[in-house]
Amino acid sequence: MTPHASAVEFFAAKLQFEIDPADLVAERASGTSPLVIDTRSAAAWSRGRIPGAVHVPGAELADRIGDLAPDLDKPIVVYCWGPGCNGSTRAALTLARLGHRNVRELIGGFEYWSREGLATVSDAGRGRLAPDPLTAPVP
Repeated sequence: MTPHASAVEFFAAKLQFEIDPADLVAERASGTSPLVIDTRSAAAWSRGRIPGAVHVPGAELADRIGDLAPDLDKPIVVYCWGPGCNGSTRAALTLARLGHRNVRELIGGFEYWSREGLATVSDAGRGRLAPDPLTAPVP
């Protein structure tokens, strides 16, 4: 295999197994609603999360996923805090090992979701940060 072919395979795989916040919003708007799983701690979940996400800490995922997604082809998106956290990578690996065939990791996690100014919800209610001009286009 040539270095170029390896690069093509690598980047194609990334696009198959990752999704960014804007693309997740677009999928949801089009009616394609993957199961979105927040793998963070209860304390992090209570402070803020993606609306419609389900809270399943990583350590509980293998035991609980059968009730949430018995169909192994169900689209699933997992996330944790942000790029400095590999909880969503571990969760995606767990799901893949359990036979789930349509699992993606949210690039940037909750950090970039909120930094892009997308809606969030916490135990205190709904919210939205102003978009960070370093991560989201500002009109």
